Amino acid sequence: MTRRQVINPAWRLFALLMVAAALSGCSYNKFVSQQEAIKSQWAQVQNQLQRRNDLIPNLVATVKGYAAHEQGTFEALAESRAKLAGAQTPADTIAAANQQTAALGRLLAIAENYPQLKADEQFNRLMDELSGTENRIAVERMRYNQRVQEYNTSRRQFPSNVTAKLFGFNEYPFFQAPPEAQKVPTVNFGKP
Repeated sequence: MTRRQVINPAWRLFALLMVAAALSGCSYNKFVSQQEAIKSQWAQVQNQLQRRNDLIPNLVATVKGYAAHEQGTFEALAESRAKLAGAQTPADTIAAANQQTAALGRLLAIAENYPQLKADEQFNRLMDELSGTENRIAVERMRYNQRVQEYNTSRRQFPSNVTAKLFGFNEYPFFQAPPEAQKVPTVNFGKP
């Protein structure tokens, strides 16, 4: 065996390792920047959820004046606000936000039964603010889900999946609609 034959495989192995290291470094940096984009977008989701959370007490106070006997709905909203405020992880926040969405839906269904409430100026103003906030939440959720999709896809592709496993880049959860959103709403045009 000549000296050239011994060195040649060693250099090939070295070159292969250098290429793998370079690809791994690129993947690592990509994951870091994608995680930061997810965190930034998640902060926007939380800002809008907090805005909605801040509107709820005023909305509940207005509706209570007309429908004080709907205590269960008011308690569900109070519970959902507390859960949202105490959420520690994105998964907890998503669950609490979905619970709050369902409770708000029940509150709005109650409001439909009270024409004098729908004519109340403060109620209408709060409903406009809530509607705008819900639109902002939908946009921020969509943007968050886009960032998560990009990251999770990168995480699963080769050779990035090796880097992801090696450095512990875990999957992020999507912000999905609550199961209640799949149900067809009931509309009642009768009198309360």
